[in-house]
Amino acid sequence: MSSTFDLLTRPVREPIRRWVLSAFPRADSGSLDYDQPHGDPGLFGPDSATWHVHSDFPGMLAGGLAALTLQTLHPLALAGVWDHSSFRDDLVGRLRRTTAFVGGTTYAPRAQTEALITHVRKIHDHISGHGEDGRPYSANDPDLLTWVHVSEAYCFLQGYRRYSHIAMPVGAADRYYREVRQIAEALGAQAVPASEREVAEYFRRIQPELAYTERSRVVLDLLGRVRLPVPAAGLSRDLFLLAGSALLPDWATTLLERPPQQQRRARLAAHALWSMAPIFRAALRDGIASRACRRMDIAPEQLHRWDRLPTQD
Repeated sequence: MSSTFDLLTRPVREPIRRWVLSAFPRADSGSLDYDQPHGDPGLFGPDSATWHVHSDFPGMLAGGLAALTLQTLHPLALAGVWDHSSFRDDLVGRLRRTTAFVGGTTYAPRAQTEALITHVRKIHDHISGHGEDGRPYSANDPDLLTWVHVSEAYCFLQGYRRYSHIAMPVGAADRYYREVRQIAEALGAQAVPASEREVAEYFRRIQPELAYTERSRVVLDLLGRVRLPVPAAGLSRDLFLLAGSALLPDWATTLLERPPQQQRRARLAAHALWSMAPIFRAALRDGIASRACRRMDIAPEQLHRWDRLPTQD
């Protein structure tokens, strides 16, 4: 069966690979070494839920776009982007930088991961100001760091569930949240949710602080104009953005005032991306997750097997 799939998908795998590397070039390839030192597991290692979840490109890209959308609902977090980011001219660049940070902190050796976190903390030291209502904000605010982290982790996890074609065992989602909070805490976040129940409760508590403002509309309008090239004819150029919208929690979709027609388009895009997901995996066998696996002397295919993970605590 596998050989038949490889034969049938071979004509499209290389175009998809070229598309991914052109749309999201490995800008960190000169500064991060995913191959050495041999045996260094980084923060998580191959026996982690994080290595599994973050190895799925369609879920991570759709999840990253969903997280950007969700984050526009926090007025103070959005104020930092509004005042200090180049989003008006380079929104895709911001997504690429986020992708590089997540990939590096997931799969790079420990010393390089710690250097990445230190670098981001130094950047945060220079990001502060006042929101539209006059309230002060700082990128080092533990509450804002927690919001950014939880929105990303939630969307990445939903992306994996929606598009990976791999069922997560009971407890794996809680394990994922427990693991990735290490990065949030290293950046300065506090009281970071560490289970699905805690994440749901966190979202319930924070909703009164969220709002769909004019600034939200401006940023999302710019995001909606981004038309990433697609690797196959006949696909919508906003495929990943729409597929990301399908990952948002219901309360966020309501707050964003998404009309029924847009929600239907999101469901159609989600189905299209789900159908293509196995081809993406086949096309990206030489990605950073695979390199990290080789550094740890395991086959990259192991990242698609949850049964090899140690028993939950």
